[in-house]
Amino acid sequence: MIEANYVSGDDYVVEFLGYRFAFNRTDFEERVTAAAVRLGLVGDNELDDDETADLVELVERDWIDEPRSGLGRYLVRHWERVSLVGGESLVYWLKKLVFRGAWLDHRVKEGWDDDSSDFGYRDPNGDRALLELAPVPSWHEMQFRR
Repeated sequence: MIEANYVSGDDYVVEFLGYRFAFNRTDFEERVTAAAVRLGLVGDNELDDDETADLVELVERDWIDEPRSGLGRYLVRHWERVSLVGGESLVYWLKKLVFRGAWLDHRVKEGWDDDSSDFGYRDPNGDRALLELAPVPSWHEMQFRR
């Protein structure tokens, strides 16, 4: 049986759609930032420590308690407008992209063959693997700008 959970450390433990993933600090911060960029919430991944901390708190806890940065204050101040786009939840999509990337990385790691220094993707259900970039909602119109 293939292990469904992903573990890179124990700094953050997050549950999503029945999965429990544990991340080290750097791994989680990079995945959260990449998800925010992919959704268009921020323009690039050059965030300062406080901006990163606000995004991490949002994904880990589903809210930002005390914003540390302009990004955090923007999200809290405009939450009614930013939290949902076309019926799609910002927190849900941030988590989904974080988990999707970790899940795929886990599958790649399982498929690594030390003998050939190559990998082959194995679908856990034995189905044919179809890897494609799934469409994601866009927060570009509400993107945080410094």
